[in-house]
Formats: sequence, structure tokens, C-alpha cells
Amino acid sequence: MRNIAKTIAAGFGALSLAVAFAGTASAEGKLQEVLSRGKLIVGTGSTNPPWHFRDESNELVGFDIEMAKIVAAGLFDDPTKIEFVNQASDARIPNIVTDKVDITCQFVTITAARAQQVAFTIPYYREGVSLMLVKGGKYANYEAMKAAGSAVTVSVLQNVFAEDMVHAALPEATVDQFESVDLMYQALNSGRADAAATDSSSLLYYMKQNPDRYVDSGYSWNPQSYGCIVKQGDPDWLNFVNVALREAMTGTQFPVYKAAYEKWFGTSPAEPTIGFPAELR
Repeated sequence: MRNIAKTIAAGFGALSLAVAFAGTASAEGKLQEVLSRGKLIVGTGSTNPPWHFRDESNELVGFDIEMAKIVAAGLFDDPTKIEFVNQASDARIPNIVTDKVDITCQFVTITAARAQQVAFTIPYYREGVSLMLVKGGKYANYEAMKAAGSAVTVSVLQNVFAEDMVHAALPEATVDQFESVDLMYQALNSGRADAAATDSSSLLYYMKQNPDRYVDSGYSWNPQSYGCIVKQGDPDWLNFVNVALREAMTGTQFPVYKAAYEKWFGTSPAEPTIGFPAELR
């Protein structure tokens, strides 16, 4: 009986050890999974310049793509070790939750509601709304439009908040809503609208692409933060991505972030300060 008991005890001991090893393997998490795989799987889009779109060579480019490359370079010292998964905006969160992708970099606005479903990285861009003007147009800047009151017409992409959004900047302006961004810009180009209310990043991009055509009114509002998203419950993976992004914006890899910023937005981000980390104030 004693020998049988010892055998059973040994069996349970071996089973416990196997379970412990299995738990250790699964506890390695996303960081080790990605390193072992040898590539980063990134969810993003392909139709929204300057964030993610295909260029004349059918290459996926844009600021979101540059952010993904920063993460890949941190992992493998090689920004090309990425598999991009083209996804619609409404797939951004589901593809993270179901592990279809390791990370999504697709101009995801950080909100408390979304943070209940996914983990956000630190912000890598602060978006807003700006007023795009045609150079040499009827109004030179925001102050001139505000003084003109109801004589000003602003084109904007159609949505339930569009009118209130425009009136937050120009309370008396006439708001002309359009079903697409292209139509919104056409209204500005044709003179039907005096200004187009557009994403601040889009304004910077179009000014860079058309320096003799468009100008900034000098006023922006409605701030929102963009961050990448990862699956909840894996602090090591989130910490790694945050370190990669933070040091690109404030530390050793700043030249990479700066080059991407200048390429897509046509301006330079402020240089990180030496000494006390100003971002911790």
C-alpha cells in the first residue's frame, strides 16, 4: 500500500510540475511571443493620408506606419520586420481582442470608454480641428472670419456633431456639411466655402503637399490624443511599446520620430530638453 501511495503521490507531483511549466510558458506573454516569431503583426488602414495609405509604388506609408516601424526597430533592430494587416476602422478593437494582431496603430482616439476594452499606449500625436483657407482668399485668418460673423461659410464632413463643432470656433458661421472629405475640400477650392474645418494633421499634410494653395487660419480646437492599442492584461508588452514610443519622442530615437513628423506634417516637433525630463512636469 505504501508503495502504491508513493507512486500516486509521484504522479500528482509530476502533473503539478507539468501544469507549472505550462503556466510559465503561457505567462511569457506577447513580448516573448513576438520576439520568438521574429516579426511584429500590426493592424492599420490604407486609405487615410497622412496616417496610413498606399503611395505611387503601392507601398504602405504614413505616420502610423512610422510609429509601427519604431516599435519593430525596438524589437528586432530592424524596422522592416512587420506584417501589416489591413483593417477597417471598426475592426481596430476586435482584432486586438481576438489576437489577430499584436498592436494596432491606426489613429485611434484615446477615450475612457475604449480603455475598458483595450490598453492604450502613451499618446504619439495630439489631434485637433483646424480651419483650412485658400491662399489669397476672402479672409486672411481666423480673426478676420470671426469678425465677419454670419457672412462666413465653413465646409465640414457630415456628422451629428458637425454644426456644434464649427460653432465652437465660429459661433455665427454658416455650416455646410458634405458626405465626403473630397467634397468638403472641393467646396473650399470652388469658393462655395470660405474655410474647411478639417483635422489639424490633414491641414498640415495638405499645406506641405500644396504650399502655394492652402494656409492655416491660425486657430485650432477640440484636442484629442492618438495612441496605439494592445490587448489588456499584459503589462510587460504595454510597457515595452510605451518605452519604444516614449524614447522616440523624447530620447535616443528622437531623430527617427522627428524625421517622420517633418515628412508627413511639414513642421518640426520641439526638441527634448536636456536635464530634467520636462514631460514629467
